[in-house]
Amino acid sequence: MQFENTLKFAQKLDSEDKLHDYKNEFHFPQVNGKDVIYFTGNSLGLQPKCTQSYIDEVMTDWKNLAVEGHFHSKKPWWDYHERLAEPLSEIVGAKTEEVSVMNTLTANLHFLMVSFYRPTKKRFKILCEEKAFPSDQYLLQSQVKFHGFNPDEALVEVKKREGEHFWRTEDVVAKIKEVGEELALVLIGGVNYYNGQVFDMETITKIGKSVGAFVGWDLAHAVGNIELKLHTWGVDFAAWCSYKYMNSGPGNASGIFVHEKHLADDSIPRFQGWWGTKKETRFLMKPEFESTHTADSWQVSNPSVLSLAPYLSSLTLFEEVGMKSLIEKRISIVSYLEFILHEIDKEVNSTFEIITPMERGCQLSVLLHGEGRPLFDYLMKNGVIVDWREPNVIRLAPAPFYCSYEDMYRFGQILKEGILSK
Repeated sequence: MQFENTLKFAQKLDSEDKLHDYKNEFHFPQVNGKDVIYFTGNSLGLQPKCTQSYIDEVMTDWKNLAVEGHFHSKKPWWDYHERLAEPLSEIVGAKTEEVSVMNTLTANLHFLMVSFYRPTKKRFKILCEEKAFPSDQYLLQSQVKFHGFNPDEALVEVKKREGEHFWRTEDVVAKIKEVGEELALVLIGGVNYYNGQVFDMETITKIGKSVGAFVGWDLAHAVGNIELKLHTWGVDFAAWCSYKYMNSGPGNASGIFVHEKHLADDSIPRFQGWWGTKKETRFLMKPEFESTHTADSWQVSNPSVLSLAPYLSSLTLFEEVGMKSLIEKRISIVSYLEFILHEIDKEVNSTFEIITPMERGCQLSVLLHGEGRPLFDYLMKNGVIVDWREPNVIRLAPAPFYCSYEDMYRFGQILKEGILSK
């Protein structure tokens, strides 16, 4: 399609967009009395309007039923989490029994590493990407220290090539093969938080397993954003948060994936709790742990129903729309945003460098040569909510559920005004 940098053309794209009306299903902050242009769904998604009713239902059942709400509420609390597994399995490309919801992201990665980071004197190294998200760095450092290893020796970072802003799959593969029999675990962010790059998870998983390592993925920026086939790819485990593209609310519950080949293996070590025991015998208070032989067996405590309710409300929208439609719009709207950026770049005689490679999801990270924090401040004051990363990168994530093509056009005009107003 031949794009145009005009309001009329953007509105035409919106009129043809079958997801356009879903914008009305979300609450928007306002600046200067107008709904903002929201580009930070990669950090915190907007609140679906249906969420309040899901929370109110739980609060009403608590008020009227108290403890009996566990079994007699409209959506009984004791199996509330099970309602999330099926829609999530569709989103991440898994079998229902391979998915569960519990805790928060880094906590879940720690729990999963109990099972999938079991270092020996010979095989103890973990491979990750250079400058992984800080929480992942702290997670990995603390895990190797806990097992008595030196992070300087145990952590292997795959670096970008000199002068490049992205990782090359062949470099990841080469590093895996180089570490070889010393490699215990590959754990990488499936979509990089800084540059928005989507890693070739299928290839990396295959190569990691070929040298005898477990392979896991932090999918914080991937779930609800890109196509995933965790079961087919043979991924051992994964975890993700729910408050970015999944729109479940700040700091909300995390999802996990454990491949079915591990589910019936009772020899796998794990930290156990009563919510991981068989549902049928859970309330018999038996002294022995009995695995559910599903991903639920990694649960420890009963999940917070008040956290699960917003997540479930958002998943109803994902079920309505489907990832295929979301991905189709995401590809189109990100392409239009990229076009707008290049057009504005030419108009203001500036230099915008998009550091996100073509292997991308919803996010474009833009290096603003010659621009600084004042431009970010100008955008925010004029109703464009973007994300700033030092020294001069803005992250733009036009989430397809609630961003429009007209938003992309208007953003370009505000961006141009901000540069020319200096």
